[in-house]
Amino acid sequence: MASPGRRRRPTQVDIARHAGVSQATVSLVISGGPASDQVAEATRQAVLAAAEELGYSANAAARSLKGGRNHLLGLYTFEPVFPVDQRDFYYPFLLGVEEETAQQGYDLLLFSSAGSGGDRRIYARGANRLKVADGCVLLGRHLHRDDLAHLVQEDFPFVFIGRREVPGAELSYVAVDYAAATRELVQTLARLGHRTMLYLQVTGGDEPTRDREAGYRQGLSDAGISVDESLIHPLRSPADLTPGTVQTWLDAGVTAVLVEPTEDDSTVVAVEDAVTRAGLRIPEDISVALLGDPPLSDATARDWTRFTLPRTDMGRQAVRLLLDLLDDPNDDARQLLVPADQVTGETIAAPPSTIVDDQVGHGQTGG
Repeated sequence: MASPGRRRRPTQVDIARHAGVSQATVSLVISGGPASDQVAEATRQAVLAAAEELGYSANAAARSLKGGRNHLLGLYTFEPVFPVDQRDFYYPFLLGVEEETAQQGYDLLLFSSAGSGGDRRIYARGANRLKVADGCVLLGRHLHRDDLAHLVQEDFPFVFIGRREVPGAELSYVAVDYAAATRELVQTLARLGHRTMLYLQVTGGDEPTRDREAGYRQGLSDAGISVDESLIHPLRSPADLTPGTVQTWLDAGVTAVLVEPTEDDSTVVAVEDAVTRAGLRIPEDISVALLGDPPLSDATARDWTRFTLPRTDMGRQAVRLLLDLLDDPNDDARQLLVPADQVTGETIAAPPSTIVDDQVGHGQTGG
């Protein structure tokens, strides 16, 4: 029995009585599927008007307005994104998604399903709960590729922020062109005279890391420098970096380090600390360039040489690609690479040996 004073939620039977049509007709109109085309336009409008007047679920009624849609877009994050502030790695992505979704006249749902132990899975409860939305923007580095494969099998529309691969499937994504950005940084260092550049690489081998490595190799090739595989240095933990590590690099002739950051600045802090404790200076003794722009919460306030990701714009672009997929679901996957912006910064310089050689050549030796 309904609680006293509490109005009963209207049903499709109520709509049918109000509009003077059958319940089957109401179901066709509300579902918004291809079969709804069988309903005359005047009848369809009468059903929608009755649904609105009775206060029937707005989300369900909206399915009939355009291609059977709810006018809801989802945002699924594989990483925790709250609390956030202006410096947070994910905040600009979220901002871009939210702003573009609103501009396009859609509502936004945030999904963050977590399984046992806090592990985030789209199918954590056995079903794709993203289907509440018309389509979804996906975000995060530590993902489950079988979830993505399952979404593809279901033909559920989604766009990933970041390049992601699943065997046997083409995914839609918006991603930074890490290869081109890294290649440009290597070329910049080469023009300054650096010939031995170490690439400090995040372990795991995901797509952004592979793209950065490809750019590193191509940049060296463009500069006529052979790739020394020992200079691609996987880093399992920032704690592994010590002053002795840095001294080993210098003994091997390394004059510049390219640092691949993660979502925070822990690796940058570790490099900076190890160089300082070794009694060395950046960039006078060793140049350091960042292959990205992590939020700098613990590193010192240097103007790091780096490239920046247009995160807010990537969020916007992901929403636009998703809407393109909804408008033409039978078309190919959408894949957009966006350029990064290079920031000159103050943490790279000509290698020390080059400076000494120049001074000797001009008779400027001291002593």
